[in-house]
Amino acid sequence: MIRKTCDYFWSLRHQFVKYVVVGVSGLVIDLSTLIFFTTVFGWTPVFAVIVNQSIVLGYNFTLNKYWSFRNTAIPHTQLVRYFILAACNYGISVLLMYIFHDLLSYDYRLVRIGTIALMVSWNFFLYKYWVYKDTEIEISA
Repeated sequence: MIRKTCDYFWSLRHQFVKYVVVGVSGLVIDLSTLIFFTTVFGWTPVFAVIVNQSIVLGYNFTLNKYWSFRNTAIPHTQLVRYFILAACNYGISVLLMYIFHDLLSYDYRLVRIGTIALMVSWNFFLYKYWVYKDTEIEISA
């Protein structure tokens, strides 16, 4: 059982590395736009997170769909699932920014890095098995 589990996770390593590359580049875009919006435009961190997420969401969806998970299916259902997951992540991001920055006065950049790290822990498997899963029906014999 342990061997099968280890073999399974090992088989996902290339896909996971691509997911991490997309995530790290998305993190750079996320933090860059967050800092840009707060320092150049003078927006509050909460408002900046609200705006920058639309940029990051489009970037992550496209690269994960076509490169990380190599999925070529028509994206209608995937987009719906992706935006449901994104809405949950978005709500968590804004809530945590409000709690840890606005109420507890933590640095907004550290709060953002922390929330992203938290979300990475569940997003890979949700992307793989829910958002980008094959829509074909498997019939067991």
